[in-house]
Amino acid sequence: MSDLHEHTLYAEYQFDPVDRDALIAALQKATSADAVLHTQEQLKPYECDGFTLIRNMPLLVVMPANEDEVVRAIKVCADMGVPIVARGAGTGLSGGAMPHPQGVLLSLAKLNKILKIDPYARTAIVQPGVRNLKISQDAAQYGLYYAPDPSSQIACSIGGNVAENAGGVHCLKYGLTIHNLLKLRVVTIDGDILEIGSHALDVPGFDLLSLMTGSEGMLAVVTEVTVKLTPTPQLAQCILASFDDVSKACDAVANVIAAGIIPAGLEMMDQPATVAVEAFVKAGYPLDAAAILLCESDGTPEEVAAEVARMKAVLTESGATEIRVSQSEEERALFWAGRKAAFPAAGRISPDYICMDGTIPRKRLSEMLVTMQELEKKHNLRCLNVFHAGDGNLHPLILFDGSIAEEKDRAMAFGGDILELSVKLGGSITGEHGVGVEKIDQMCVQFSDQERTRFFDVKAAFDPDGLLNPGKHIPTLNRCAEMGFMHVHHGEVPFPDIPRF
Repeated sequence: MSDLHEHTLYAEYQFDPVDRDALIAALQKATSADAVLHTQEQLKPYECDGFTLIRNMPLLVVMPANEDEVVRAIKVCADMGVPIVARGAGTGLSGGAMPHPQGVLLSLAKLNKILKIDPYARTAIVQPGVRNLKISQDAAQYGLYYAPDPSSQIACSIGGNVAENAGGVHCLKYGLTIHNLLKLRVVTIDGDILEIGSHALDVPGFDLLSLMTGSEGMLAVVTEVTVKLTPTPQLAQCILASFDDVSKACDAVANVIAAGIIPAGLEMMDQPATVAVEAFVKAGYPLDAAAILLCESDGTPEEVAAEVARMKAVLTESGATEIRVSQSEEERALFWAGRKAAFPAAGRISPDYICMDGTIPRKRLSEMLVTMQELEKKHNLRCLNVFHAGDGNLHPLILFDGSIAEEKDRAMAFGGDILELSVKLGGSITGEHGVGVEKIDQMCVQFSDQERTRFFDVKAAFDPDGLLNPGKHIPTLNRCAEMGFMHVHHGEVPFPDIPRF
């Protein structure tokens, strides 16, 4: 895959050669001698993030210990015309932290301190290398937690969550990363420090906080994040509902939302996914069900009892064959442990897998899943479906053997079909994983030439020389033309007709 990477992904993002020894010396002076990694053995672990299909070795890796060193390192790179790719924990699934072969990978792993928790304002100020789950663990003593909970929350960093606008199983009720942020401190390519956002509910001027969140490291480097904290619910209960038909389960999702219920979490898994997970976690999932739903309610005991009763009624009316309600915190955690272990469970039964990330309207879930069964036959690959059903955010796991080049290509084509189908159904190519390099070609489907040109205008306002994470997120007009998407705009996606139900 390196040839594909060299000749297409970065074809339009070549930079003047730099004196590597001089760059090492300058970065060591800006940070410290041991902060600059430059040997083959030191660089190898940074060749990719959680998207492992495309890899590339960085020119160097630098690990600043504080914000001042971040500023100095960025200034060195900017002065020498060297591209910079910021990286957090490396758990991203779209290749957003994949290095540039001529560039420096800027690891923020050492900026890992929780600077302040204010239980009265319900906020926490943290550095970008802090793990997502660590915020909730430290805030628990005050009866608070950080609501966005990606499945990788035990490892993923808050800076990466900001870069990708990460979500999680409870984001249906509590929102994505952007809905739980108040303020960012960032360093521009010029080495300037900007404070974006406010502790207030709103600030004058353009909404740069929303612009920066999800920008995938293309506009600035985050060095500090102020997040909102949420009171820990008095009680949470989870419903496990079984269905003998995938379409019934999909319709049940729409019916729950249509009834005016916004669960704390509403997740779906099809039978191949539950079989794989049950063998791994022993969560007590019914193996004969065509699909299961996990519906969580949280709040006061009275609120939970009323909402659980309403959801049970809707699920029964929607055709659920079995309904179980967690009777203890341990049982609730076990229900969710299965859902959150879907990715490692897939790794147990397949040498490799790709986790896709398309989003569609809830009412079209049935169409999507039935059509994906046809795509499995088309590409001759298995697929496990596990996803945030409440907001239509799909995470199909495409299983393949990466040692077989032709099978790897089929997996990539399968993923591309899923993303383009998501747009065809009125959705988006990503809900929370970002674009990176994985979905960059499907951006040609999602957005018109004119829209993508405006995206580049925004980037140029922050990064006129294109040094921050070049070649990611936004495809050029030339790339879209090369990929056969020159005339693709909204409503004109080249995909076969989709059956209606």
